[in-house]
Amino acid sequence: MNIDVVKNILEASILASSKPMSVDNLITVFGAGEKPDKALIRKALAALQEDYTDRGTELVEVASGFRMQVNTKYTEWVSRLWQERPPKYSRALLETMAIIAYRQPATRGDVEQIRGVAVSTNIIRTLEERGWVRVLGHRDVPGRPAMFGTTKEFLDYFGLKKLDELPSLAEIRDLDSLNVEMDLNPDVLVKVTSDDSEDDMDRKALLSEEE
Repeated sequence: MNIDVVKNILEASILASSKPMSVDNLITVFGAGEKPDKALIRKALAALQEDYTDRGTELVEVASGFRMQVNTKYTEWVSRLWQERPPKYSRALLETMAIIAYRQPATRGDVEQIRGVAVSTNIIRTLEERGWVRVLGHRDVPGRPAMFGTTKEFLDYFGLKKLDELPSLAEIRDLDSLNVEMDLNPDVLVKVTSDDSEDDMDRKALLSEEE
């Protein structure tokens, strides 16, 4: 099977998938006797990424695999398709998420010590329900508090392959700017889906939490 055919199959599979596709996932779409090796898959993916250079959509690799998404250069225009702006994320939620991401594993007490105020249970629950943080273990101190860390879903949402790609703290000092960035990169801009209502409900779960 030549590389052009492999590219077309990969492109169609990634477009049809509702979630990122890893190399192993992509190999499974080929029938017995026609499966290309991983080296050819990666070569075809690299060629496909090159094909999408300077176009309205792009093929990107995130933590869970490869996905097609709106080129970030054009989110300003594409975002106008949705008249209702997504709700703003609360400063408390953004700060909690950032502390866990940069200090993980971090306990609720760690977050409270850094922020200087108590952390709402609803904030932690919202981040867990969103799939952005999970319990990694428990600290061996009295009370055995849960230690939280980020997930692949967190990396996928922000278009990252690994934690090393997180921006420096200096780049996210302005939480209002981070809110704008998140508004322009909602899940619906990653891949056009047929169920906008579910996405809207998901975003409403992140309505501002009052401390």
